[in-house]
Amino acid sequence: MFMDNEKLKLINMEDVQVEEVKWLLYPLIPFGKITILQGDPGEGKTTVMLHIIARLTKGESLEFCEDDAEYEPMNVIYQTAEDGLGDTIKPRLLDAGADCSKVMVIDDSDEPLTISDDRLEMAIEVSGAKLVVLDPLQGYLGAGVDMHRANEIRPLMHRLSVLAEKYQCAVVLIGHMNKNSMSKAGYRALGSIDIPAAARSVIVCGRMKDDPEMRVLCQIKNSLAPEAQAIAFRLDRETGFQWIGEVDVTIDELISG
Repeated sequence: MFMDNEKLKLINMEDVQVEEVKWLLYPLIPFGKITILQGDPGEGKTTVMLHIIARLTKGESLEFCEDDAEYEPMNVIYQTAEDGLGDTIKPRLLDAGADCSKVMVIDDSDEPLTISDDRLEMAIEVSGAKLVVLDPLQGYLGAGVDMHRANEIRPLMHRLSVLAEKYQCAVVLIGHMNKNSMSKAGYRALGSIDIPAAARSVIVCGRMKDDPEMRVLCQIKNSLAPEAQAIAFRLDRETGFQWIGEVDVTIDELISG
């Protein structure tokens, strides 16, 4: 006989209201969920994310996305643990044409920000940000967290999922990949497999072997819609960043390159 049955709460599916998934960028980045953008160092993950942010701060959609939604300029929280704000991030945002007044950064100069930090939720609530980016994920786990231990990662990913759903904002985690080229792309993320498992969308960024200036985004997981067609962009020393559009490239071709 159970003595603590008063603590039990059952949800009857008959009482659950059906909700439509809303998208920041269909079918790549959903609202209210976690998205992971991963790739090897130097492949353009941060650059492409900043160009996406730039478009969103001006209320502009991306031409390759499949929805016809009309965007309002939105606030974004962008946290970086690797690049300087004044000498790297703001110049890149300006180069991408962003409205920098809509890009917020939590000042963690006195105390490092972590996923479990209450300041993260406070910043989302105060700013009304509809997109939160942590770049890279490894920089915000906390000093005592082993990202390879599932029991330590799961509570953090659950917290992010709760925040994303509560405020209906998109959360994008940028991460590096390990060097095990024999593994499937989904298993090349650094740390526990629970990290990509918690995401509803996982995107890999890489460069083409025969054209190193051409980079490709391949979606390898989409729990809410059909996987997107691969999307290419170019990083050229002279012409800078340029969207190319959809390309016929598989994830196996991309990571083997």
